Amino acid sequence: MQILLVEPYDTGSHGVWMRGYQAHSAHDVRILSLEGQFWQWRMQGGAVTLAEQFRALDHLPDVMVASDMLDLTTFLALTRPLTARIPAALYFHENQLTYPAGPRQKLQQHYAFINYASALAADAVFFNSAFHRDAFFEELPRLLKHYPDYTGLHTLAPLRERSRVLPVGLDLRRYDAHRPAAPRDPSRPPLIVWNHRWEYDKNPAAFFSALYRLAEQDIPFEVALAGENVRQDPVEFEEARRRLGPRVVQYGYLESFAAYARLLWDADIVVSTAHQDFFGISVVEAIYCGCWPVLPDRLNYPALVPPALHPQTIYRGRAGLTDCLREHLTRPQPAPPALREHVAGFDWRALAPQYDAAFAAVLAGG
Repeated sequence: MQILLVEPYDTGSHGVWMRGYQAHSAHDVRILSLEGQFWQWRMQGGAVTLAEQFRALDHLPDVMVASDMLDLTTFLALTRPLTARIPAALYFHENQLTYPAGPRQKLQQHYAFINYASALAADAVFFNSAFHRDAFFEELPRLLKHYPDYTGLHTLAPLRERSRVLPVGLDLRRYDAHRPAAPRDPSRPPLIVWNHRWEYDKNPAAFFSALYRLAEQDIPFEVALAGENVRQDPVEFEEARRRLGPRVVQYGYLESFAAYARLLWDADIVVSTAHQDFFGISVVEAIYCGCWPVLPDRLNYPALVPPALHPQTIYRGRAGLTDCLREHLTRPQPAPPALREHVAGFDWRALAPQYDAAFAAVLAGG
C-alpha cells in the first residue's frame, strides 16, 4: 500500500512526524510538502500549490493523509477526478479553533473553519490525543453558532463518530545512544529542565514565579532553559537569567541533538506550566530519559503519566506547582521505571503498526 502524506507546513514536529512514520512503516510512505513558513498563507494557499504538484505525480497513492494545516476541501476540488477514488484522512497535530490567541491576537474564525471543513471532507479523522479530540468537539458548536443560519450543527455527531485517536509517534530509542555510562554526581543540586518553546502559550511566568519562591527559600537547584526562542524579546527569560544567576546552567536552544539528549539524561525534573499542548512531545522525551515530570492537571498531561504516579507528578494551581517542585528538590529520588515504560509506548516501533492498521482501514472503508 502506498500512503501519501500531504503537508503544507513541513517543519519542526510536523516534519519529524512524517519522516519518522516513513522510516518505520511497513508500507510505501511518500511525502508531498511545502517548506514550513508563513503558516497563515500555507493554510489559505498551500492547497493550490500542492494540488499542482499532486497532478504532476507519476504514480497515484492508495491513501492520502493530510495534516490539519491543509485546506483539504480546496485540495480535493483541484485534484478531481484524480482523487475521486482515493480515500483521504486528516491528522490533527493542532487546530486553530482551540489554539490560544496571543496577548494582542484574537481567534481568526477563517482558519478554524478550514479545520472544520477539512474534517468534513475527510474519510477519516485522527487526533494526536483524546484531550485534543474532546477539546475540538467541545468548542466546535460555539464556532458554528456564530453564523446566522445553516450552521451545520447536525454534522458534528457523525464527524465525531469517524474521529479516532492516534498518538504522536516518536523515535525515542535514539536517545539511548547518549545515555551516560556513569550516574549523575549526587553532590550536584537537582537539575530542572525547561525544554519548551519560549512563547506565551507555554506560560513561562508561572514557571519562573515558582523558581523565584524556591530560590528565596534557599532550596538548592539548577535550571536549564533549553527550549526554542521564537520571540525577539523574551523578557521573562532575561529576567530569570538575571535573578537566578549561576543556577541557570543552560540558556538557549541546543542545535545539536546529541547535546540535547545528554541534557535530558542529566536532568532530574521536567516542568510544564503550559496553557496549550495538544500532546506533550518535549515532556515525553524528558520522561523517557529519566526525568520526574511536574505537570499541570490539564491538557493531555495526565495521560502521559501512569495514574498511580499522579500524586507525585500532577499539580493544581501555582501553589501546587511550588509544593510539588519543593518535594522533588528536597527529597530527590530516581524516577521509577514505570514512568519510562509508560511513555515508551509512543516510540515508533510500537506505534507504526497501529498507524499502518489505521490507514489500511481507511483504504478498506472502515
